[in-house]
Amino acid sequence: MSRNDDPSRAIKTVLSSLEDSKAENIVSIDIQGKSSLGDYMVVASGRSHRHVAAVAEHLLKALKDAGLGQARVEGLQAADWVLIDAGDVIVHVFRPEVREFYNLEKMWQAPDLEEETLH
Repeated sequence: MSRNDDPSRAIKTVLSSLEDSKAENIVSIDIQGKSSLGDYMVVASGRSHRHVAAVAEHLLKALKDAGLGQARVEGLQAADWVLIDAGDVIVHVFRPEVREFYNLEKMWQAPDLEEETLH
C-alpha cells in the first residue's frame, strides 16, 4: 500500500478485521506527525499463539481483499508478537503477557515533551 492511499480506509479495514477475528483490547493510536512509520499504530491482543496467528492471517487477507496491497509481516511463526506493516497503518498483535511486557501503547500515547515545556 502506498502512502498516497486513503489512510482512513486502511484504518477502517484494520479495525474491522481485528473486531471480526475477536482480537482483544484493540487500541488505535494516531501517530501522524509523530513518526514517519505511518499515520496510525494499532495494538491488539490474541488469547493464545494460535489466536494471534489467526488474527494476523485474517488481517493480511482483509488488507489484500480491500485492494490495499500486500502488507509486510514479521513474527508470524512464533505468534507471540506479530508486526504487520500495511503502509499507513502499523499493526501489532500480541499475546497478552508479551503486550504487557513491551507496553507499546504507553510509549506512543505519552504526551510530547516539547508540548509539556510550553505549558
